[in-house]
Amino acid sequence: MTKNSMNTQSIVGRRASLLAIIAITLLSLGIPLGAQGLSIPEAEKILIELDELGNFPGKDYSALYTIVSEKPGEKQSVSQVRVFRRDERKQFTILVMLPEVNKGQGYLREDDNVWFYDPTSRKFSHSSVKENLQNSEAKNSDFTASSLKDDYSIQSIAEGKLGQYPVWILELKAKNNEVPYELLKLHIRKDRTMLLKEEAFSVNGRLMRTTLYPKYVSLENKLLPSQILIVDEINKGEKSQISMAEQTVEKLPDKVFTKAFLEQVNR
Repeated sequence: MTKNSMNTQSIVGRRASLLAIIAITLLSLGIPLGAQGLSIPEAEKILIELDELGNFPGKDYSALYTIVSEKPGEKQSVSQVRVFRRDERKQFTILVMLPEVNKGQGYLREDDNVWFYDPTSRKFSHSSVKENLQNSEAKNSDFTASSLKDDYSIQSIAEGKLGQYPVWILELKAKNNEVPYELLKLHIRKDRTMLLKEEAFSVNGRLMRTTLYPKYVSLENKLLPSQILIVDEINKGEKSQISMAEQTVEKLPDKVFTKAFLEQVNR
């Protein structure tokens, strides 16, 4: 080996060591590699903002959700549910309005338990926020208060573009097993905090579903989705479009968040 080649290798080695030191320093400061201008703490603030936009602490939230689902070879199905939430206590009640055959069915979150009520048998059974609602691609968790900051940690940050909008792309990993998906990839507008697209992955990194948020409305000075499109990435051709109406934060009676309420509305 010549003296020049040895010097070259030495320089390369020193540069590699310097880059490694810089990388370690950036990570220790919470600055992700490859996403200049947005640190981990700043990205965590965006998650908090997303949670705050969709949540109403100290108030009750209710809305009418219409879900149109498509499956290859089947007729389009329409479901309708009325959702009641009390975010301060992490309570929710979901009452099925359509189809007629399922009318009166409901879901209730009571403490850490999620219950499903069947008016035919007049019995409650254990359910979960991970379960799909009716015959749609939507899960019970899609109708509950947002808790991204509490449930996920940020793994990486990148920049991109979705349509005409420059976006931050945040990759998240679940902190617990209470959430439906282990990994999430969020596409969030840079100019204002709005979630445009969410990709959900299994623990082994397989894409499970894609959720798009094409329309928003203003409620209590917050931007809320008024339309959501959920695409099943496993069963190709299956998708559900959710439209929200009658969104309000008017105070609800305490009884709405009880088993007795679901039983009474079916009498």
